[in-house]
Amino acid sequence: MEKRPLILISNDDGITAPGIRNLVMLMKELGDVVVVAPDGPQSGMGHAITIGNTLRLYKTDVFEGVDAYKCSGTPADCIKIAKYHVLKDKWPDLVVSGINHGSNTSISVLYSGTMSAAIEAAIEGMPAIGFSLCDYDPEADFSHTHEIVLKVAKQALEHGIPKGVALNVNLPAKQNEPIKGVKVCRQARAKWQEQFDERFDPNGRRYFWLAGNFVNFDKGEDNDEWAIANNWASLVPVQFDMTAHHAISEINEGWNL
Repeated sequence: MEKRPLILISNDDGITAPGIRNLVMLMKELGDVVVVAPDGPQSGMGHAITIGNTLRLYKTDVFEGVDAYKCSGTPADCIKIAKYHVLKDKWPDLVVSGINHGSNTSISVLYSGTMSAAIEAAIEGMPAIGFSLCDYDPEADFSHTHEIVLKVAKQALEHGIPKGVALNVNLPAKQNEPIKGVKVCRQARAKWQEQFDERFDPNGRRYFWLAGNFVNFDKGEDNDEWAIANNWASLVPVQFDMTAHHAISEINEGWNL
C-alpha cells in the first residue's frame, strides 16, 4: 500500500477559523494531516517568535479524526514546535498555512502571520505554501477556491518546491464567474499609506488607532495585484534571503569603507 504524504497545517487566524477548517478538509484528500495552529488570532504578527515567555501546547479534537494541537504562540512558533516536538522524527512532505481571511499580496507578505508560518517551514527545509483569500467579509465564501488549492498542493507534492522557497498563493474573492486559473508572478510594488487616528477613551485618555489605505504603484501586468484584480489566483515564490544583491557592488564601488 502506497504511503500517504504527511501534511502539516497552520495559520494565523486561529485554530477555529473557517479558513483552516476548509484547508484541513481539502488536505485530508491528499494525505495524513497534522495541525499545529495558534489558539487565537495572530494576524499581522509577521515573523515574531516567543522569547522569555511560556509557550503552551494543547491537544484538541476541533477537527474530527485529525491529530491537532493549539499553541499559545505565533504562527512561526507553531511551525517550530511542530517540527521539534509534535512531529519529532517525522518529516512533512508539505506544510500549508491558511486559508487566510484577507489578502497577503505585495508588501503584506512582510506582515503576514500566514506567510511567516510558510516561510518558517522553508527556513527549516520543508516545502511550504501559504494560501490567502482576498476577502475580508466575516461571512466570506471559501468554496470557489477549493479546486485551485488542491491543484497547487498536488503539484507541490508531485514536483517539490525549490529549497528555501515558500509559495505565496492569493485567491480572489468569489465572483459571478470561476477563478480563471493560476498566474505565477512577482510581488507588486505597492504599500500601505498609514494614518493614525487620535481618539480618546471614556476616561479622557488619548490613544491611537491605525488606519490608512493600500496603494498600488505598479502598472505592470505580471504581478500579484494585477492577477487578483483580473480574477486570477496569484502564485509568488518568496524567499527568506532578503539580501539586496544588486546593491553590493554599488556600495563596494561607491562608498569609502
